[in-house]
Amino acid sequence: MATLIHTLADHTDDVNYCAFSSSCLATCSLDKTIRLYSLKDFTELPYSPLKGHTYAVHCCCFSPSGHVLASCSTDGTTMVWDTRDGRRLAVLEQPGGSPVRVCRFSPESTYLVSGAADGSVVLWNAQSLKLYRSGNVKDGSLVACAFSPDGNFFVTGSSCGDLTIWDDKMRCLYNEKTHDLGVTCCDVSSQPISDGEHGSRYFQMASCGQDNQIKLWLILFADFLGIELKYKCTLSGHSAPVLACAFSYDGQMLVSGSNKDLFLDLGECLVVRELGKQGLLLTLFLEMVLFHCCLGFFYCLLSSFFKGSITENESKMAVENWSEEDVLAWLHAQGLTDLVGIFKMHNIDGKELLNLTKENLTNELKIVSLGLRSKVLRKIEELRMKTESVSVAIPDEFLCPITRELMKDPVIAADGYSYEKDAMENWINNKRRSSPMTNLPLRSLLLTPNRTLKMAISRWLETHQK
Repeated sequence: MATLIHTLADHTDDVNYCAFSSSCLATCSLDKTIRLYSLKDFTELPYSPLKGHTYAVHCCCFSPSGHVLASCSTDGTTMVWDTRDGRRLAVLEQPGGSPVRVCRFSPESTYLVSGAADGSVVLWNAQSLKLYRSGNVKDGSLVACAFSPDGNFFVTGSSCGDLTIWDDKMRCLYNEKTHDLGVTCCDVSSQPISDGEHGSRYFQMASCGQDNQIKLWLILFADFLGIELKYKCTLSGHSAPVLACAFSYDGQMLVSGSNKDLFLDLGECLVVRELGKQGLLLTLFLEMVLFHCCLGFFYCLLSSFFKGSITENESKMAVENWSEEDVLAWLHAQGLTDLVGIFKMHNIDGKELLNLTKENLTNELKIVSLGLRSKVLRKIEELRMKTESVSVAIPDEFLCPITRELMKDPVIAADGYSYEKDAMENWINNKRRSSPMTNLPLRSLLLTPNRTLKMAISRWLETHQK
């Protein structure tokens, strides 16, 4: 049974990814930052947030020792950080400058892999932080990557549905179309299977995709056959695109998550947990936390439902519309866990929370401690101020797809999408000739002012920011 451990609400935009080391939690976001927290008490580390990326951060991962963190971004770079003091050790530029979607360290910290939207795959020497080898997949963007436990090969997944197996010399060993609508994640079990009779060894692999399916594979290495990817079975318990999958440390369990449900394969026992909009991120996150703590393994690609928070979205949902459960989650996040039982007993929802007074806390909720009452009132006042300043969410169509900021001078590019003029010009000036949204080549570099959208933004500002 998963329980809420802590709520983190420091990012100001969608959370894209989370990663664990033995002592830290790292999160990265569309707000261009990476934040690090201590696992002892979930306090943010003194040097956090890490800043340096100029566009959204898509993925982050720790080296096996936990002393190094890698992050990758739409800005076409993979940055390497020292987790002991927050120093940036290197900026690794993807050949061609394409947005980097995924990064992964090898088990022995020998290599760091980065995969990009143009299909390029780069193997970096993790010690010298220099380019070692590079390659390309046939079609699509690189969105997934997983190393074998011995580090001798790794697997990449693309938005076109291909799984490709590479050796540590960046030679393509095998390629197969696996998910018609695109791969979203893949993982290789840490426990190989040996076949003594035929001199072969197998690795179990799982992949998931936009087709709502998880597929299980056997990667076979044989002296006389080379390498072969053998299909094992399909798990079809999800009702929406599957965004993440991961094996437990012993290889006996597989967990997968979509934007609607959580799926656990426990050998013969299949468990499907239905999740509400707020439940997805919370439950998937906490189930994965338990995997890490109990089995020594964590891997999760997070679907971005909530701006600025892993489990709640104060900026999109008015506090007065909070349910009783939302209020209880807020109490946990503010360090007011002792009051959860009292608030639950009195069925305090968002509207009632905002209207609480000193008299209510004393006479009705029977909170005796003056210090505790003062803290609650102070937190409620902060919540009121936040609610007043962020009373209405900015429509998504008014945000630039590149910067995720409100557009001031929108222009239409050849792909039909609107962007902030400066951001798109900077994109083109960095020798990018593909669409930031589709990754397809731009037929023209002409940018046309979108006056209709600019007027709509102006009217919205006049109405909502008086």
